[in-house]
Amino acid sequence: MSIEEPLRKTEQEIMPERIDKIARVNGYDIYPFFNLGDQKIFSGIESLCNYIVEQKTVVVDGYAGVYWERLVTAIAAEMQSRSLQTHIIDLSESMKPEAEILRMTAPFVGQEDSVWGKKTTLTLLDYFDREYLSAIRPNPDANINIIIGSGASLAGWDGKLIYVDLPKNELQHRMSAGSICNLGMATVLEQMEMYKRFYFVDWVVLNKHKKELSNQIDVFVDAQWDNHLNWAFGKDIRNGMKTMSNSVFRVRPWFAPGAWGGQWMKKHMPQLDQNEVNYAWSFELIVPENGIVFQSSGLLLEVSFDTLMFNQNKNVLGRHAEQFGEEFPIRFDFLDTFDGGNLSIQCHPSLEYIKEQFGERITQDETYYILDCKEDACVYLGFQEDIKEDDFKKVLEDSNLNGVELDIEKYVQVHKAKKHDLFLIPNRTIHSAGAQNLVLEISATPYIFTFKMYDWLRLGLDGKPRPINIEHAFKNLDFSRKGAKVQQELIAKPIVLFENDGVTCYHLPTHQDHFYDVHRLDFNSSVAVETENVCHVLMLVEGSSVSVTTADGSSMTFQYAETFVIPAAAESYTIVNHSGQQAKVIKAFLK
Repeated sequence: MSIEEPLRKTEQEIMPERIDKIARVNGYDIYPFFNLGDQKIFSGIESLCNYIVEQKTVVVDGYAGVYWERLVTAIAAEMQSRSLQTHIIDLSESMKPEAEILRMTAPFVGQEDSVWGKKTTLTLLDYFDREYLSAIRPNPDANINIIIGSGASLAGWDGKLIYVDLPKNELQHRMSAGSICNLGMATVLEQMEMYKRFYFVDWVVLNKHKKELSNQIDVFVDAQWDNHLNWAFGKDIRNGMKTMSNSVFRVRPWFAPGAWGGQWMKKHMPQLDQNEVNYAWSFELIVPENGIVFQSSGLLLEVSFDTLMFNQNKNVLGRHAEQFGEEFPIRFDFLDTFDGGNLSIQCHPSLEYIKEQFGERITQDETYYILDCKEDACVYLGFQEDIKEDDFKKVLEDSNLNGVELDIEKYVQVHKAKKHDLFLIPNRTIHSAGAQNLVLEISATPYIFTFKMYDWLRLGLDGKPRPINIEHAFKNLDFSRKGAKVQQELIAKPIVLFENDGVTCYHLPTHQDHFYDVHRLDFNSSVAVETENVCHVLMLVEGSSVSVTTADGSSMTFQYAETFVIPAAAESYTIVNHSGQQAKVIKAFLK
């Protein structure tokens, strides 16, 4: 497929490839990195080709969304400039025809008008003509042999393995611009169909494939830039991940606008592009979509978070590693409705429903922690005592079909929101965040299974109505979560666990359906914490900055509203307050 401008559709800039191109700020940093040591990351196609020339035969595998044609052209031009006879095999030529791939994947992409499919059981090998694939061999007369493309290692060549990765946010910016296609396809699909195919099919097979390769990769390449790449040796990246898994780290957050999005993040995160209409979400720690950035001698390189889990899940999750495997089960994200709008009135599926319908292993059990809010902020949560299921469904359907505005408070309770409140939203609970909130959503990891019932009659940023899913919702809603029971069971009531030496530890109890719990540490000077072989996810929710030192001597500084992870294997850590006022740190962990 030929690539036309624009290559990516967003107001936000690509992460710079070097730290000296990043405007440093006092406060929240959108480009956190982990130091790899000196001279561990290399820059440019010329240096990568130096490595390829030394090896003679290489296998260049990688992720969807990579501009493979550009990479092939750049390598070929560099080898030609060196007068080397180079035999380059484009692996896409051995894929099955597009029509056959569409038939093969059809059971997993759902109905055309649905936003969901079901996680595929296919493997990457299923995309290829196996006979054609097995017949591809290196050319003994060439100076250099290269097989390149997603799945290249399936050809079974004996050569060094180069893996080309691409961050999910850049993949989606390219998707929005129509500059990439789904795996094995030359046709650019409509946005919803393309994303659905990526999520339920392409990413699933490619993640399985990456897992199988993770300990064999000789070189990692970061291909998020249009005409540039950075790369590092696999052993150095794996050593870096081992160090991370015993200490403390941040993933790279990314940000997206939305129909209800607000202005809080724009104001408090100055590195964000101020031309974006709003920011609705910050993917603080939604690890199917986040990356980890390494730094060496001023150069940056990003790999996907699952690479860490493939290599070090036991260190990261400790005693929960067997239960969750390579999945990281807790997510943190921001919902910004400051000077924005209400989220849709919505619910999430039961565990049984999400397993059966969508192929997920865990469901979307959420909490809303109010990081900041205005005086009139609220949260919609639970039903009114006199709710009648049939009546509610009828008015929702009428609103959806005929554009009738609802007095939603006749059916759904509204609660005043205050800073540091924690609202509990186990699956099947009706809820919404009102305007004028900055919500820290602490949740189980799945993140796209939202059944919207009422969306305030507004359009999405694309000018189209957002999908409403009343039928899905009514197969899941728990109508017993109503009346006084909501205040009693769905709003956390802090309990003091201990007080000493200027430290107060609060327990913010979660619902019995939540598999994670929440503490808040309020302290003036410092606090020491044991991991007890459990992973901790933390955020500074009051104060300007803290430093964290783990048992191995590693130390990092974190600013207000930054999310950081202490792996189980870190054993213990000390948080020191640099704020000039009391610090408050929220801590989520598996029960």
